[in-house]
Amino acid sequence: MIILVLPSIALAGLTSGVVVKYSRSLPNINSLLAYKPVETTRMYSSEGELIAELYEENRTWIPLSVMPEHLINAILAIEDDQFYKHSGVSFKGLGRALFTNLQGKEISQGGSTITMQLARNLFLSPEQSYKRKVKEMLLSLKIEKQFTKDEILELYLNQIPFGSGAFGVEAASQIYFGKSVSKINLKEAALLAGLPQAPSLYSPYVNMEAARNRRNLVLQRMKDLGFITALELKEYITEPVKVIDYKPIGFKGFKSPYFSTYCLHELVEKYGSEKIYRGGLRVYSTLDSKLQAYGEDCVKWGVDQGIYGYAYCDQGSLVCIENKTGYIKAMVGGCEYKQKDQFNRAWQARRQPGSSFKIFVYTAAVDRGFTPDTICYDNPVTYTTTSGESYSPMNSDHKFYGAIPLKDAIRWSRNVVAVKTMNEIGIDTVIQYAHAMGIKEDLPPVLSLALGCATITPLEMASAVSVIPDMGIKFEPTTIKKIIDGDGNIVEDNTNPGGKEILSVDTAYTMADMLKRAIESGTGRNARIDRPAAGKTGTTSDFKDAWFVGFTPKYTTSVWIGRDDNKPMNHVYGGDYPAMTWARFMLYAHKGLPVENFHLPEGNFIQVKVCAISGLLADKNCPSTIHMFEPGSEPLTTCSMNHRKNISNYTETTTNSSPQTKSGNDSGKIDEPLIDGIVIPPDE
Repeated sequence: MIILVLPSIALAGLTSGVVVKYSRSLPNINSLLAYKPVETTRMYSSEGELIAELYEENRTWIPLSVMPEHLINAILAIEDDQFYKHSGVSFKGLGRALFTNLQGKEISQGGSTITMQLARNLFLSPEQSYKRKVKEMLLSLKIEKQFTKDEILELYLNQIPFGSGAFGVEAASQIYFGKSVSKINLKEAALLAGLPQAPSLYSPYVNMEAARNRRNLVLQRMKDLGFITALELKEYITEPVKVIDYKPIGFKGFKSPYFSTYCLHELVEKYGSEKIYRGGLRVYSTLDSKLQAYGEDCVKWGVDQGIYGYAYCDQGSLVCIENKTGYIKAMVGGCEYKQKDQFNRAWQARRQPGSSFKIFVYTAAVDRGFTPDTICYDNPVTYTTTSGESYSPMNSDHKFYGAIPLKDAIRWSRNVVAVKTMNEIGIDTVIQYAHAMGIKEDLPPVLSLALGCATITPLEMASAVSVIPDMGIKFEPTTIKKIIDGDGNIVEDNTNPGGKEILSVDTAYTMADMLKRAIESGTGRNARIDRPAAGKTGTTSDFKDAWFVGFTPKYTTSVWIGRDDNKPMNHVYGGDYPAMTWARFMLYAHKGLPVENFHLPEGNFIQVKVCAISGLLADKNCPSTIHMFEPGSEPLTTCSMNHRKNISNYTETTTNSSPQTKSGNDSGKIDEPLIDGIVIPPDE
């Protein structure tokens, strides 16, 4: 038995044979010279609020000089009152432990000094064995020769477990008292000092009476050693133990969990689990806590509206990105975050975007020379697919409007025009633009892609569309503003993010202007707010998915509503609950901000009215559009073509000639056939 052999070892002064035998297998304590403790990584919102703690062992390292004297006295009193006198092993303590254990006929005390406990925690297993005890003593002697007492005590107080997931006195103080250890009083210090011997037994969250008795024992020892007076002891032992309400930390305690868990995903992808969970990083995120909370409320509100309206929807999501930085300001992955349902629909759900995908079709077309007044023909057409099948795209209202300008085709979301446009500029061209703008998913090279047959996440949609209000500049979406390591070094700094030019300014400005019309007088009228805004509705086949993706100069936000089981809803369009949810959120997001219109970036641009067909200066007979030119590059010749006689069926947009919609929502839908094995989603 351990207890029977320890006295003989001690009395023999650790005979040379034992020393030689066990010294050979001792760990190298020189590693302590460069010791880097495992520390907790902390994640903060943009306002500085702590929103998550990431750790394997929850620990915050602090120097001994910061710790209050009464804490050090309490630890010494209960754990090792001879610490500053012995050389690492207290033979007196070993003898006392042996006597106590023999009286109780069980091993209840091990006689370990603080140095021995440190050696065990850092280098050895917790098993009780003769070999481990000998190694513990030998290691302690070596540690005492190489380090000062204060260095050993600092290591010990930052290393040992205190229960409830806390390692070290600072983490323990935060968990039990909600404040730094430098600010705790004597009674609180005594409570902490009593925990290391048996954290699970003496934790006030486990057994308040045991915690109080243990605290009072520490106070009694402090009085016996002269650290406090008898009068102070009498006063303190009658007081109850006061701790803060238990708040789980780490994964279960995430605030804004949909955002926080995605941020964690981003961190681990970049730096790996080891650095994130053990590196003691300070992660300053892009989260706007108020926008996040309101976004969660808006998604629940939107889904509830659908439930009350017998729409048979059950879930939704929302992503808000700050245009000029790529910062994700809010991410809502569902109606309610539950421990058993941590699926984040904002970045993990891949759903068909319906007509919202037309944004990429028309962006590619405009960048290739189309203008808002380019005449498009909304009439029947049939294509033969590579497999020999026929494909005849249909408009949702079963009608055709003949020659219409591009700006009206996108405003009213005409399916046939979208398919014709993509066929003209090339499917691969549209795919290239969508990927360049920020869509990560593989996109099928089929004509039905124009109507949104691909699967895309709400995060991708928000990020890709934000290129337009950024006037063609792409910022990668991120939840990370800045990361600082435990030594104060900057690991990552996105405070001044750089963007990449994806679209010409002319293209971006033109798309923003056309998408404004979709909100002002098109399928997205339910998304109108108190300032200039642009966007696009999306509704998929059999009403399985409903979207609204839109932007202001400040933010781009995507909203999706549907069902987790992918079953159809009851005639829910993108212009219904998604558009209303988007408007509700964006009104709040812009509260107090100045009204801003879409505008060209500062520079030498001039606006010129040109013919939409010839590109020359427009005359009174030309279908015209506004283009931006650098001085000296604008056309100087006026178009002389008589376009009116060539486009006899073209009429200017009026209230009477515009397609009729119901309450500003998308008009009715029809089921469309399978093309190349892909269900073609009908559109607004």
